[in-house]
Amino acid sequence: MNKPVRVLHVVVNMNRGGAETLIMNLYRNIDRTRVQFDFLTCKEGVFDSEIKELGGMVHRIPYVSDVGHFGYIKSLNHFFSTHHNYSIVHSHLNQMSGLVVREAKKNGIRYCITHSHNTGGEGSFLAKSYKWYSRLHIAPYSDYTFACSQAAAKWLFGHKSNEAKLLNNGIEPESFMYSPDIRLVKRKELGIDNQLVIGHVGRFTKQKNHKFIVGLFSEFLKKEPNSILLLCGDGVLRKEIEKKVNELNIQDNVKFLGVRSDINYLLQAFDIFIFPSLYEGLGVVLIEAQAAGLPCLISEEIPKEVDMGLNLVKPLDITRRDLWINELEELNKEKYNRNPSQLNSLRERGYDIKVTAGWLQDFYIMNSR
Repeated sequence: MNKPVRVLHVVVNMNRGGAETLIMNLYRNIDRTRVQFDFLTCKEGVFDSEIKELGGMVHRIPYVSDVGHFGYIKSLNHFFSTHHNYSIVHSHLNQMSGLVVREAKKNGIRYCITHSHNTGGEGSFLAKSYKWYSRLHIAPYSDYTFACSQAAAKWLFGHKSNEAKLLNNGIEPESFMYSPDIRLVKRKELGIDNQLVIGHVGRFTKQKNHKFIVGLFSEFLKKEPNSILLLCGDGVLRKEIEKKVNELNIQDNVKFLGVRSDINYLLQAFDIFIFPSLYEGLGVVLIEAQAAGLPCLISEEIPKEVDMGLNLVKPLDITRRDLWINELEELNKEKYNRNPSQLNSLRERGYDIKVTAGWLQDFYIMNSR
């Protein structure tokens, strides 16, 4: 029997972010007798144990912020020079992918893929300069470029963005289908009765704009005291946002739920999904929220591809808090009736992970011969 094609995915860690969730969705849905995923990471992640259960290997090297430029290059070189069993390297580090694919190609990797998952980056002036330098190596050393949206392709690949293959951030639609029974169970578990629930899922980083969320909710609470804000996720700014919530004296109406493995069930407990990102490659959680039939208020900075045509997504200007308040009030008055049969529209637009995984599997096999 032929051994499966082993593809090396390069990430910082395999935690519950948008890109990592997509990779795991793909991994669970490919035929692993034909294609197997391994991972080159820099830190431990919550998905590491599942990866091993599915037959994958998790390799670890130090990240550039821990060992500096030369230490990182040395680590990449050592890894690729001692692991010759990969013909395909698929890097998900956005701008930092440039250094990865350069070292991979130098060490004889046949096909390198750089995948854009975002439309912006964070960090100090020094960090941004370093990422700019790394990005210069993407074009000469990448055999293929992938992106989750046209905007994400444009941001990372510039004038070569039209050469990028768009890989939809597919999900397993059935697992998000609205269920009144699950809604009741989850709300009871969270201690929620008849309150209006505004929810957000995302890392606590500047990109996700949590300051805006809690400020907005504080104002809305004066108009609708019987409402609650659920924040799912973790990150470097969590303590700062918790402090802000206390300063605004809204702590009794805000729940920090941390990193969760039950997002598909938590979305059932929400009434409105809010996502005011400063920038975004696509936002896979917005696809999930629409599958769950949730009305979504999002920033205008999010690519239009995220709208599945279900009349659930409303883009708003993040400089106009009054518009967000008005929309929240309108949605609260409407008592939006959630429709459990949203899934066909997602499939028609290519967001069923089984379709995405099938295409990617064939792509890997074709490029391993």
